[in-house]
Amino acid sequence: MAGQFDPTEMIARFKERASAVKRRPLPPVAGEERQMFLNQAQTDFQDFAMIADANAAIEDGFLVLRVDLRPPDTKA
Repeated sequence: MAGQFDPTEMIARFKERASAVKRRPLPPVAGEERQMFLNQAQTDFQDFAMIADANAAIEDGFLVLRVDLRPPDTKA
């Protein structure tokens, strides 16, 4: 599979997923259900965006995602 799998294509798909979450229309819900939907959308966006920002590589047959979680002012 490693020969056919392109991690940069996967990263591009996650970027699109993060963008899609931001465009996701709010369903006709109110109250607690509305807040649950908004919370889930935020979690989805965060997860997709984090993967979309990763540097991906295949190392010894393993997919390795590197995500720099340091604050911007501490990055080299």
